[in-house]
Amino acid sequence: MTEPSELPDLTARQLLSGYRAGTFSPLDATRAVLARIEAVEPRLNAFVRIDTEAALTQARAATERWRAGEPQGLLDGVPVSVKDLLLQAGGPTLRGSNTVSTSGRWEEDAPAVARLREHGAVLVGKTTTPEFGWKGVTDSPRTGITRNPHDAARTTGGSSGGSAAAVAAGAAPLSLGTDGGGSIRIPASFCGVLGLKPTYGRVPLHPASAFGALAHVGPIARDAADAALLLDVISGADWRDPTALEPPARSYAAALPEDPAAGVKGLRVAYSPSFGGQVAVHPEVAAAVRAAVTRLADLGAYVEEADPDFADPVDVFHTLWNAGAAHIVARLGARQRELLDPGLREIAAQGARLSALELLTAETARTGLGHRMARFHQRYDLLATPTLPITAFAAGRETPAGPGPRRWTGWTPFTYPFNLTQQPAVSVPVGTDADGLPIGLQLIAARHRDEVALRAAAAFGERPRG
Repeated sequence: MTEPSELPDLTARQLLSGYRAGTFSPLDATRAVLARIEAVEPRLNAFVRIDTEAALTQARAATERWRAGEPQGLLDGVPVSVKDLLLQAGGPTLRGSNTVSTSGRWEEDAPAVARLREHGAVLVGKTTTPEFGWKGVTDSPRTGITRNPHDAARTTGGSSGGSAAAVAAGAAPLSLGTDGGGSIRIPASFCGVLGLKPTYGRVPLHPASAFGALAHVGPIARDAADAALLLDVISGADWRDPTALEPPARSYAAALPEDPAAGVKGLRVAYSPSFGGQVAVHPEVAAAVRAAVTRLADLGAYVEEADPDFADPVDVFHTLWNAGAAHIVARLGARQRELLDPGLREIAAQGARLSALELLTAETARTGLGHRMARFHQRYDLLATPTLPITAFAAGRETPAGPGPRRWTGWTPFTYPFNLTQQPAVSVPVGTDADGLPIGLQLIAARHRDEVALRAAAAFGERPRG
């Protein structure tokens, strides 16, 4: 017998199994999740808005459908949260910014949110983001600091920090995040959950991100099977996004074998512990990642230490990222600009000084990097790296204390290159450091091979919440 207090700790698949068996209902699960949110939110500050009445109404409808034996879709009755960069009809999308007005009708869903509704998901609330998703930690002028479930003095990472914290704390088993330079994978690593940045275009996006083709939408979950299930729901074309891909030929959930070894055996894995010595990785992180890669080898993968052939593309990334920030700020008047996060205002000013030639040069370099990785994946199915070289540092900071780079890209060298290349990349929790802070393994596959990354991620199973 599953106690109500235990329901928030179940995966989406376990909830669906319980609904199917009649052990508990979507209304039971939603009430339990809302109670968990109420309990953890004062400590974590992971939500911008909690849609209690709407969620209970959706849960009651899902309960009736299950009782009638007519579930609406793949997630009928499963509580899900949504990052507050994605439109959700019924309330404002504030994007962490005091420059966004709450007035207006707010009647449109982003494509991925619309797919959640079509499949019967219960939308429990909107999760926090830094202002317009501009940095790799989650604090904003509008909502303040979001804190890590494993240690509230530490950052969640970002920019999907509210979503990762919510999933880790049992405040719904699934969340929609966005990733422009690591924004799903960074907080997934710091919070000890699984986060997938799919191939660019796999999940349609509307309105288009100011950060252009760097921005991906993807799932945050507790394990690969739940992430695959959510990806099945949100994948596919949408007329509002001309870059969106057609639905995959096969279900991602169906592509995951019951035996993890069967999904890994024979894969060719390149293990790059430090990008050829370019990155200083904390010893505890390095040891946990090495042990995880050894597990892949033990399950039958062919693993060898090999590095992708590129130097740190941070300057290319900064050119494109700062140009996107300038695009966000360009529509704002002088008084509104004073309301912005000072860091966003700074990089936007840098972006505004870029020339067209500099942008075209960066795009050319980006294309070249994509070609290099496409060639790399002719030899290897996967590239395995640490997700991050460190574990979570103090909340309220953009970078760890002490000397070092001023911007968040200084401590995320393993994530942003693969936004430039548009490849699928997943962060999987693979252990903790001496302070109990989670460590992530990143698995990168060739473009359009999302299922390969998910199959390898499934070898590590479900992880406990924070």
